[in-house]
Amino acid sequence: MSKAYVLVVDDEPDIRELVREILEDEGYAVATAESASQARSLLRERTPQLVLLDIWMPGDDGISLLKEWAQGGVCPFPVVMISGHGTVETAVEATRHGAMDFVEKPLSMGKLLATVEQALAAPGAVGTPGDAPAPVIEPVGRSSAMRDLREQAERLAGTDSWVLISGEPGSGRKCLGRYIHSLSERRSGPLVEVAAGTIAGQSAAQELFGQVRRSQVIPGRLEAAAGGTVILDGAADLDAEAQTRLASAIDAGSFQRVGGSERIPLDVRMIAISRRDLTAEAQAGRFRPDLAYALSVIPLTVPPLREHAEDIPELVAFQVDRLVEREQLGYRRFTVAAQNRLRNHGWHGNVQELHNLVQRLLVLGDGIDIEVEEVEAALSQRPAVTGGESDWPQALALPLREARERFERDYLQRQLQRADGSVAQLARLAGMERTHLYRKLRALGIDPREGGESGGGRA
Repeated sequence: MSKAYVLVVDDEPDIRELVREILEDEGYAVATAESASQARSLLRERTPQLVLLDIWMPGDDGISLLKEWAQGGVCPFPVVMISGHGTVETAVEATRHGAMDFVEKPLSMGKLLATVEQALAAPGAVGTPGDAPAPVIEPVGRSSAMRDLREQAERLAGTDSWVLISGEPGSGRKCLGRYIHSLSERRSGPLVEVAAGTIAGQSAAQELFGQVRRSQVIPGRLEAAAGGTVILDGAADLDAEAQTRLASAIDAGSFQRVGGSERIPLDVRMIAISRRDLTAEAQAGRFRPDLAYALSVIPLTVPPLREHAEDIPELVAFQVDRLVEREQLGYRRFTVAAQNRLRNHGWHGNVQELHNLVQRLLVLGDGIDIEVEEVEAALSQRPAVTGGESDWPQALALPLREARERFERDYLQRQLQRADGSVAQLARLAGMERTHLYRKLRALGIDPREGGESGGGRA
């Protein structure tokens, strides 16, 4: 399987062929174009994962073509500019319109390959621009339930079969999907995550399949994931039109962009996630039966935390280490009594609830040891009182605006967990208009595609 599909646009034949040979030797799939018009034609056939674009060409120059691609506000794929006589002003303009990097002729092949690798590895290089790659986490736990889950995931990774992952919200279903992808033959390809509950109507079809608008090609998530994996989160919430298009694409092995006529191969592995039984939804007339069967080729269930509570001490240690390392929080340790109390909690929010609790205790608590009284207070969501002083001094000392933002963030994250990542459901729970809700989520740094799951495994 090739690493990625790269489009080289340059009017010099020798440069085009040299770059093609070098990249193909490295395992990349490469197409070449000698002009902007030929590049447009190739883009209608297939969306690249990277474009190497010459600035000075007959007809439309590279900067003009870059501006055209970035009309929607962001270029739908990474672009590296190439020029034999560039200036600082030209490089600045190219960067302003979305170019990721700039290389000069005569080309240093070592530098070019390094630039290509960096551009493809950069956050937002595949999938939605700006997305940081989610961490790959191995399911944590020595219980028989978790051992069985890891073994099933490893067996599935050796096939290209489509998978349906079910389980309660917060149990780590997306983490399991990422883990399967990381072990599969498609691991060198892109991993694209789609939250079905956040798209509806015509936008759902455009998001998945892309669109052609006034001769401009805007690729969709299925194109971005070519050669890799799509995680379809909240599959039961997929819009009816998108269900029909997806079922047709599966049957034909290809699809068309909205408003387009070219057939694009469906070269993805689908890992669907659903909190509801798709077969039951189909029997109730709320989901297409043929799509339900296609997505459910191999069902996999993530057990709720209460069914493998013996793993809680190991999960707590993992979460503490991860939060200390990734968020630079101060280290604290749970006493045996505190861990025992956690083992006997109901965990309706599963691993996500455990993660939130550990994070809260690391941020707001004092001292190395976390005693059972502090855990009890955190579980009951009331401030623990020690020596007459609250354990929430940071929150009470904040200015009103910051305290309100902290509350809003915690509130929306909790409601998003209840909604299992569906923004439509979140809007109903919060009593907010969806457009305003999206703005609020962005302002608070909350990504609805995370669906309330922060991980239940080993990095």
